[in-house]
Amino acid sequence: MAYQPHYYTEVRKAQENAYAPYSQFKVGAYLITKDGKTYRGGNVENAAYPLGICAERSSLVAAIADGYRPGDFESITVTVDADEPSSPCGACRQVLKELCDDDMPVYMTNHKEDMIQSTVSDLLPLGFSGKDLN
Repeated sequence: MAYQPHYYTEVRKAQENAYAPYSQFKVGAYLITKDGKTYRGGNVENAAYPLGICAERSSLVAAIADGYRPGDFESITVTVDADEPSSPCGACRQVLKELCDDDMPVYMTNHKEDMIQSTVSDLLPLGFSGKDLN
């Protein structure tokens, strides 16, 4: 499915719920499953910095906890308040590789509604996941 304008509205709503008191860098994620269910995620920071979670992973974890499984996802949109759209961090790229199809669209946006489109495999070329263990 191609990028839809309402993805931006939804991902910005997700970003509003982010908890980023330390970095002040709120990130939102809007995940869509292949059957049309949606999950919003926001980064959640912690004073013990390594214990925070990114927006992309929070949306994916919520979907998995709700019963979805690897390959059940249609797309993810991510937004930041920066001059350029930001790509998912390395940890998020690895989780996307594990839980999503390689050709799943990843839409990266910013506060100016700029958008960069990529795929999971483009973000983590030659990545390794559970799919490689079979």
